[in-house]
Amino acid sequence: MKSLILASVVLASTIGMAQAQDLAAGEQSFRKCGPCHSVGEDARNKVGPELNGLDGRKSGTVEGYSYSAANKAANITWNEASFKEYIQAPAAKVPGTKMAFAGIKNEKEIANLWGYLKQFKADGTKN
Repeated sequence: MKSLILASVVLASTIGMAQAQDLAAGEQSFRKCGPCHSVGEDARNKVGPELNGLDGRKSGTVEGYSYSAANKAANITWNEASFKEYIQAPAAKVPGTKMAFAGIKNEKEIANLWGYLKQFKADGTKN
């Protein structure tokens, strides 16, 4: 019985560490995005729109950012599935987008990046 309890505690702590590592890996991956996008409490529009509150947001709706007609008309609601499809090949998903990025193909990297981004609420604070 003691070994079962110990195994449960070890498993629970390992899961927590894996999630933190995923967010750290996502933050590392975001460095590819950082020249054009920002997140966090001081986020601002750059070459691309700020990405706070991305989960559940409609494409082409960040106030003060000048989107391409293609992004305005894309009608994407950002969630894990739509982000995964988009980030692999942005120009293929939204022909005419201003986003000149080759994409990320590695599924684990995409999942980590999404995990990192979705933690930011619209005001830039973390969930």
